[in-house]
Amino acid sequence: MFDLKFTEEQNLLRDMVRDFANNELKPIAAEIDEKEEVPIEIIKKIGELGLFGAAIPSEYGGSDFGEIGYLIIQEEISRACLSTATLIGAHSSIGMNSIYLGGDEELKQRFLPALCSGEKICAFGLTEQGAGSDAFNLKTNAVEDGNYWILNGEKQWITNGPIADVVAVYARTKRGISAFIVEKGMEGFSHGAPEKKMGIRGSKTSTLKFENVRIPKENMIGKEGSGFVTAMHVLNMGRLGLGAPCLGAMKELLEISTVYSKNRVQFGEPISHFEGVQFMLAEMATLTYTLESMLYRTAAIFEAGKLSQAQSAMVKLFSSEALDRVSDLAMQIHGGMGYSRELPIERYYRDSRINRIFEGTNEIQKLVISKDVIRFNGKIFENY
Repeated sequence: MFDLKFTEEQNLLRDMVRDFANNELKPIAAEIDEKEEVPIEIIKKIGELGLFGAAIPSEYGGSDFGEIGYLIIQEEISRACLSTATLIGAHSSIGMNSIYLGGDEELKQRFLPALCSGEKICAFGLTEQGAGSDAFNLKTNAVEDGNYWILNGEKQWITNGPIADVVAVYARTKRGISAFIVEKGMEGFSHGAPEKKMGIRGSKTSTLKFENVRIPKENMIGKEGSGFVTAMHVLNMGRLGLGAPCLGAMKELLEISTVYSKNRVQFGEPISHFEGVQFMLAEMATLTYTLESMLYRTAAIFEAGKLSQAQSAMVKLFSSEALDRVSDLAMQIHGGMGYSRELPIERYYRDSRINRIFEGTNEIQKLVISKDVIRFNGKIFENY
């Protein structure tokens, strides 16, 4: 478990994704932010490269890279564009994983290949107006009617909502919370206008509306009443996965800020010579190193089948707070230039803030972590 050396295959994967990100994604990242859209050509290329299905087994059309491979991809994509990483995360880590973790064999064979290839885009439909942090309080409901389920309700803040072909929707049924696959084109299924957001503006977010949507029984994910357990498993992986975009952005900000500090001259010498700037760079580097160690160690624990909710919550909590701090320090090092749209610093600064909110707020993560701390009398690391 403590040999954290990447394999040759993982290093080749990183090189391939970095080449794509540097040559095709980074040059248009500002445009993606301005136009509030990831170009369809980029989405198609991500599918062609096998990045959407990174962690999915090849028997379902995936690339068999495992969770560590998925994290490597998200880390490299985020060095160029956090909006694109958000699209991938919503599609793969929580959307597709609802089917992969909760669905039966027939459902996986029917939906996963097209999702892995990028032929179809996926979304995760859990959040509602009265069910954000309190996810169990959802009101969207489904009633059995012969060979169909009749779905009614509304979801909010759904990433990929406006572009999704397939949505994993969680709704209340007689036996609790159940999960269903809703497909684009089903009568009564619609989405609202894309939200105007502060950051990750290239990712599309909207409400989803269900008005007497008739869902075939074979589109239920798992058994009736098993949806909440599936959702929690999916979010557990999503919270681990969120650490990778934060890490990629932190590495990029550290490199940009270091180069800038060596070239920016004040009082007759580069500002990298000044202790105040050196302290900021040192803090950025330490946070980045800590997250990298934490993220991939936790991923190895996951691949060994031993990941707890508290461990993934720790990754989510630390990574989101660390990126906020690093983006703030990068802004400070760059001064006025960091505040200008001429440089990507202000975009990273805006994009960073959502990480403390989605996939469960950081306050929810602290509750999850504290339960294990109390349960094990503080000896949590001895019990993992």
